[in-house]
Amino acid sequence: MSVTVGIVGSGSWATALAKLFLNNCNNINWFIRNQADIDAFKEYKNNPKYLSSVDFNTTKISFTTSIIECVKLSDYIVLAVPSAFLHDTFKEVSAEDLKDKIIYSAIKGIVPQHNLIVGEYLNSVYKVPLQNIGVITGPCHAEEVALEKLSYLTIASQNLTSAQTVSELLNCRYLRSTVSDDIYGTEYSAVLKNVIAVAGGICHGLGYGDNFLAVLVSNAIQEIKRFVDVVHPIDRDINASAYLGDLLVTAYSQFSRNRTFGTMIGKGYSVKNAQLEMNMVAEGYYAVKCVYEINKTYNVVMPITTAVYNIIYLNKDARREMELLSKLVS
Repeated sequence: MSVTVGIVGSGSWATALAKLFLNNCNNINWFIRNQADIDAFKEYKNNPKYLSSVDFNTTKISFTTSIIECVKLSDYIVLAVPSAFLHDTFKEVSAEDLKDKIIYSAIKGIVPQHNLIVGEYLNSVYKVPLQNIGVITGPCHAEEVALEKLSYLTIASQNLTSAQTVSELLNCRYLRSTVSDDIYGTEYSAVLKNVIAVAGGICHGLGYGDNFLAVLVSNAIQEIKRFVDVVHPIDRDINASAYLGDLLVTAYSQFSRNRTFGTMIGKGYSVKNAQLEMNMVAEGYYAVKCVYEINKTYNVVMPITTAVYNIIYLNKDARREMELLSKLVS
């Protein structure tokens, strides 16, 4: 395929996506902030910090520490940096630089400086038309892509032609993808499932078992449906893999950093100490505050989100909050 893909980010998900795209692309552009990381990547043929077991043919990768260069040399730009860092990552980028570029977010978070999902951020701040914006969402963990375990993605855009292009660039022996036009529902669901995974982790850390987690998750998909149906009311099947599937894998998987973060909170770690020990970003930490603030406009009933917000941002007792939550779910 003749389009050029640019990857923005150097974490585990960015690395997994690069691996997938290189199955079908002769070359990709890859923005990595630190030159030392690029040098190590070139020397060892893998990402020295994330998914280091994945070997790359680095002759097919044009590395750069310049976000402007990556953007200008790419037709399709895939964003895979933590949402909290996107605003600073793009501070040198202008609306003119993004003109006619097709941008797909694989971030699954809300830009906290603006309280906007990534698609809305690009549209509002950089005037990128909605037709040029898309979402890459799960259910999918980077670690299983690295192991080449059969995985699935949903590619969402109002421009189904571009979504199909991205789908074809990602599909391979161990990855299957479907397309959707629900850019708001899939992106908000990807954000909310991280919040739910934090809640599940807190329960696990407190000693709750699988029985309660099953009830929590079944109530969570209803909470997600209530929210996305108000924010963007269209006909969608909330039980599809982009919504329910992504929630399940994030709430239950050993690879879920949001569940891991929640587990540490449940075990008594402070938020700061949990973040330091993980050395990875749990998007649910930022997302729950943003969703809580956004929901002041919509007033959707969201008891799970509220409980997580109370624990993480209001320092309320986790055991007490989960006990109260247990009386609201059924």
